Amino acid sequence: MKKNTLIEKIDPDNIDSKVVEQFGKMLADGKTVIFPTETVYGLGANALDEQAASKIYIAKGRPSDNPLLVHVAEREDINPLVVDMDERAKKLIDRFWPGPLTIVFKKSDLIPKVTSGGLDTVAIRMPSDKVARALIKASGVPIAAPSANLSGKPSPTKPEHIIADMDGRVDGILVGGFCDFGVESTIVDLSDDVPMVLRPGAITLEMLKEVLGDVILDPSLSSHDDNIKAKAPGMKYKHYSPNANIFMVTGGIDRFVELSEFLLEMRANDEKKIAILCMKQNISRFEELKLKFKNVHVLSLGCTYEEVARNLFDVLIDLDRRNIDVAYAETFEETGIGVAIMNRLKKSAGYKFV
Repeated sequence: MKKNTLIEKIDPDNIDSKVVEQFGKMLADGKTVIFPTETVYGLGANALDEQAASKIYIAKGRPSDNPLLVHVAEREDINPLVVDMDERAKKLIDRFWPGPLTIVFKKSDLIPKVTSGGLDTVAIRMPSDKVARALIKASGVPIAAPSANLSGKPSPTKPEHIIADMDGRVDGILVGGFCDFGVESTIVDLSDDVPMVLRPGAITLEMLKEVLGDVILDPSLSSHDDNIKAKAPGMKYKHYSPNANIFMVTGGIDRFVELSEFLLEMRANDEKKIAILCMKQNISRFEELKLKFKNVHVLSLGCTYEEVARNLFDVLIDLDRRNIDVAYAETFEETGIGVAIMNRLKKSAGYKFV
C-alpha cells in the first residue's frame, strides 16, 4: 500500500525548529524519514527499533544482509552503542567528526541484528550537516540511514532525485539543499591490527594515514564477486547503477576520443541513445562526434576531482532522465578522492572496461 508521504522544505541556514521537531517525533515513533546530509540524502529510521529498521529495507528493496549505517548527533551518543573504543577510533573522531567518516565498532546489545545486517559490528558516523544533526537530536535516538535510493540505483544528492523515486514509499521527506560531497562517507574498520577502508569517500586513504599510519583498502573493493558478505553499506558488486549500460574507457583522454568514434561507428545503425561522460575541460574534444552522430550526448562530470565526486550520482541519474541506452565514461587516477570516484564508477558499470 502506498504511503501518504509528508514532504516539507527546510532552509539549512535558517532551520525551522517546529518542522525538525515534527520529523524527529516521526522517527521516534518508528516512522521512516528521508533527510539531507553532507554526503548524500539518507533514509532514516530508529536504529534501536527492529520494526522501524525493517521498514528501511522494505522502502529501498534492500537485501537484509546489507548492514545499515547509524547516525548520531553527539560524540557521547556512541558510548551505549559500542562495546569498546580504542585509541585509534578516538584519534579519528577528534580529527574527522563531525564529517563524512564512518567507523566500524563492535556493537553492543542495544543494536538489533536487523540494523547491523546480522553482523556483530555496527558502522557509526556523526554528520556535519546542520539539518541532519538537528533532526537526530530532536528524535532522541540514533538513526539508521543508508542512502535514500532504491537498492542498487545511484545515491540521491538532490531533492528531485528523492521525490521522484521515494514519494509514497516513506513516511516523510525533509527537503534541504544539494549535498556538499556527493559520495557516501568513507567507512573504516578498526577490528583488525591494520585499519581497513571498507568504502572510500571524501576522507581519503592519504588523510587516514596521516592520523593512523598504516591503513589499507579492503581487497574486496576490487572484487567482481557479488556473493561476498557485506561488512558495510555499498560493498555489493553491482551498485549505483542507472538503467543505461555503462562502460569505462581506460588509457587517457586521447584514447577515449579515438575509441569513441570507433564505438559510435559500430553502433551507427542500432538507434540507441549514447552518452559520453567526461571532465568539463574535455567536452570540446567530442564536438565533431556530436555533429557526426545525432544520437550522442556529451555530459560534463566537472572540472576537478572534487566536482566529479559531487556531480557523479547526479549525472548517472540524468542518464535515466534522458533515456540513455549506453554510456562511456572517462576513468580517473585512483589517488585521493579519485579512489571513491572509481569505486562508484566500477560498481555502476559492473566492472566493464574498454
